[in-house]
Amino acid sequence: MSSRSICTMFFCFVLLLLSACEHQGEGKEQKISLPVQEVRVAMVIKQQVAHKNEVMGTVSAVDRATISARVGGVIKELPVELGSVVGRGDVLAVIGAEEIAARLSQAETRLDQVKRNLEREKRLLEKNAATRAGVKDLEEALQIAEADYREAKTMFGYTKVNAPFAGQVAQKMINAGDLAAPGTPLLVLENSSSLQIIVEVPETFAQQIKRDQKLPVAVPAADYSGLGRVAELAPMADPLSRTATVKIAIESQPRLRPGQFARVTLAGSDNAALLVPESALIPFGQMEKVFVVENNEARLRLVRSGAHNNGLVEIVSGLNQGEQVVIANGERLNDGQPLRIMP
Repeated sequence: MSSRSICTMFFCFVLLLLSACEHQGEGKEQKISLPVQEVRVAMVIKQQVAHKNEVMGTVSAVDRATISARVGGVIKELPVELGSVVGRGDVLAVIGAEEIAARLSQAETRLDQVKRNLEREKRLLEKNAATRAGVKDLEEALQIAEADYREAKTMFGYTKVNAPFAGQVAQKMINAGDLAAPGTPLLVLENSSSLQIIVEVPETFAQQIKRDQKLPVAVPAADYSGLGRVAELAPMADPLSRTATVKIAIESQPRLRPGQFARVTLAGSDNAALLVPESALIPFGQMEKVFVVENNEARLRLVRSGAHNNGLVEIVSGLNQGEQVVIANGERLNDGQPLRIMP
């Protein structure tokens, strides 16, 4: 290869190198030439924040009873349906138990017989035709017969299941013709005129709850929120779940129904937290970002936010106290863009 060819190749290489350096210079000049953006800013502040905790519960009727059979037998009558409104003492079910009816008839006959014998023996005693010991024996027999009759009558009374209070049939677990054994649940009766929220509270928070304390409650399905009163509080936590049962009385509303989902807010400890206006946060994929003002330029920061309250948001990580963050026009910014701060 001649010296002229080598010189030509070297000259071309120098031209390519200069061209590359020129393009890099243009890129830097383009980055520096970002337009000035007018923004509003706010200071990152630090103050005490009362952390609140929510527990989930269920609306329930204060008067709620599972009606069970006391005697065994076939359900002969079931005059109520799901949702039926009943009064105190109304018949809910009739159980056919012929053996109990036969026992009652037998006890009644035996009682009448003993009464007649005792009366005859007393008349004979007046005529000195009987002994006092015979009368005493019959008086004791009468007491036994009366006790047997009362027992049989009570058992026969259990064949009719009556409502213990006025309410509405919330559940129906048996139908006419089914066989009921003693203890078999038949119906669930509820009176929704008095309602409560039942929650399981972690033991760490249960220690802070007192009887008659007012707690914020909410029932989203009924669009209801207000203050409830702690009516009952379990004295100890469940050893398995580490929670304590709390019953919170609430006022009745037309849209409130037993079984609805409810939230109860519990006060937590006060901690110092960094706060910024909510408008400073910009969604960034699955994360959030803010722009911090440094030397009149926007600097992007990824942050992790916490609780929102009254237009402010807690910043768990990513910012420091005293820094300025952009709260208006931040969505138009690029990292390093020059800024003009509006009053």
